[in-house]
Amino acid sequence: MRADGRLSDENRKVSVEPDYVKTCAGSCLISVGDTRVLCAASVEGRVPPHKRDSGEGWVTAEYAMLPGSSPWRVDRGRARAGRSQEIQRLIGRSMRSVVDLSKIEGLTVYIDCDVIQADGGTRCAAITGGYVALVRAVNALLAEGRIAESPVREAVAAVSVGVVGGIPMLDLDYSEDSTAEVDMNVVMTGGGRFVELQGTAEQTPFRKSDLNRLVALAEEGIRELLEIQAKHVGAK
Repeated sequence: MRADGRLSDENRKVSVEPDYVKTCAGSCLISVGDTRVLCAASVEGRVPPHKRDSGEGWVTAEYAMLPGSSPWRVDRGRARAGRSQEIQRLIGRSMRSVVDLSKIEGLTVYIDCDVIQADGGTRCAAITGGYVALVRAVNALLAEGRIAESPVREAVAAVSVGVVGGIPMLDLDYSEDSTAEVDMNVVMTGGGRFVELQGTAEQTPFRKSDLNRLVALAEEGIRELLEIQAKHVGAK
C-alpha cells in the first residue's frame, strides 16, 4: 500500500474540467491527484517558415510551471529554461503524432500547458489534458467552417511508471518519483502504439524484464486515461 492508499498498479484520481478558459478555441483543467495543469489550445491563421507552401498546418506546444506551483517558488525565467523546453517538445511531438497536418493547412494550433500545482507527473498530465484541449479546438474549427474534417486520427495520453523500493508502480507522485530507483514516462495512442518511452535508472540499472513490467503497467494506466478523455472531447 502506498502513502496515499493506492495499490501499486493504480492511477491517481483524474478529473477533467473542459472549457476552463472561455477565451480560447479549446481548453481544460486536468487534475491528476494533486497535480493540476491548465491546457489551452489557440489557433492562428499562419504557419512557421518550415511549413510555408507545404500544404500542411502545424501543432506545437509550450509548457511552464507557475511560480506558486511548487513549495519552492519557481522563477519565471527558470520556468522557461531547459527542462521546460524538453517537456514542451515532447508535448508537441505527442500531439502531432495523432494529427493529419494536411487537414489544417495554413493553421497553427498552440497547446499551452501551465502547471498550477505540481505533485509529480506534470508532463504526462499536460499531454493527457493537451489532447482534450486540442480536440475541443478542432471541434470549434469544424463548427466555424474553417476546416472540412477533423485532422485527429486517434487519441494520445501519457502516464509515469517507476520502481520504488523495489516495487513497480503506476503514476508516481512527487514523493515516489523523487526516491524511485527507475522512473519512466510512457506516451501511447488510443490504438495502442507508442509515441515515446523515456526511462532512466536513477540508482541501479534495470533489466529488460523490469522494462516490460513497467510498460505493461503504463498500458493499463493509459487505457483508463483514454476512457476519461473520451468523455470530454465532444463539441462545446
